[in-house]
Amino acid sequence: MSVQLNHTIVHARDNRESAAFFADLLGLEITSEWGPFVAVALANGVTLDFATIPAEHLTPQHYAFLVSEAEFDAAYEKITARGLDHWADPHQKHPGEINHNDGGKGVYFLDPAGHALELITVPYGGWPRR
Repeated sequence: MSVQLNHTIVHARDNRESAAFFADLLGLEITSEWGPFVAVALANGVTLDFATIPAEHLTPQHYAFLVSEAEFDAAYEKITARGLDHWADPHQKHPGEINHNDGGKGVYFLDPAGHALELITVPYGGWPRR
């Protein structure tokens, strides 16, 4: 078997709030709750397992997601409708904008726990040539 990422734990102030925010924004499902985890499944079978931890132990991370144009547009519509702060760049110098890096679309925004989320429609460096 080849090595594959199966799941990762995402720390949150409130695991249910963060999982629901993420699932709703991207049109995904909360697939299970067990122990301290609320899991959201991605299309490739990987789950994000949200876990509540004390706020003083929460270290903001960066999570980037490759999405289709339609998924990007639907998520971006929710981002703007909710009035979420968002940026075209990771340094937050271009507020209220998206980028068009590598010929696609991209946006950065924060989840309820303060993690930096990124949506892109084309992988960094563009699609591989065949």
